[in-house]
Amino acid sequence: MAGGYSAAAWTRIRFLDGPVCDGCGVPFEYDPGARCAACLAKPRAFDAARAACLYDETSRDPILKLKHADRVDLAPMLARWISRAAAELIEEADAIAPVPLHPLRLLGRRYNQAAEIARPLAAMAGTPYLPDALVRRRATASQGGKSGSGRRRNVAGAFDVPARRRRRVAGLRILLIDDVLTTGATAEGCARALKAAGAARVDLAVVARVQAPPGLAI
Repeated sequence: MAGGYSAAAWTRIRFLDGPVCDGCGVPFEYDPGARCAACLAKPRAFDAARAACLYDETSRDPILKLKHADRVDLAPMLARWISRAAAELIEEADAIAPVPLHPLRLLGRRYNQAAEIARPLAAMAGTPYLPDALVRRRATASQGGKSGSGRRRNVAGAFDVPARRRRRVAGLRILLIDDVLTTGATAEGCARALKAAGAARVDLAVVARVQAPPGLAI
């Protein structure tokens, strides 16, 4: 077992080994080009995204255990998943930064699951790690159950780069790390804040992404 994960469970994970959209990481059944129709119609605030696997009943287990059950021992395994799926983005990155938690949520949870994944990923890649490049200024409600537009409203203006950190991100290509990509609203809020502070490029890498139903952009 790897990180307490059985061989049988490994075989059920839907790793994204085939062609994916360069913009949002959604898998393609065949390779129609670099970007999906949704990303061509409305480009994201982040420049490119990759996910290690699809978010489903199998991949959800280690992600939720890390997030809610103090299983920080699973973080290096999830970081390795990302390192494989996002190898090109990691190679191009000048720095790696996690999506931040609000201090009140961090106090309750005691750790930031995105940071627990980003830290070993940066160490494996030999890439500078910026744990405090971003802050979450506003304690937002949970994104669960909200529509895409509701999620965007929920995190609007929630993220910022502190003035003392702006010089550290200016001109850099930053790889943003999170656990799950659903609508992309949180990642886009982070990307806008980083670019407003002078970041040259912001890419996104996550453990898992939700599969959009046919014809529905997420």
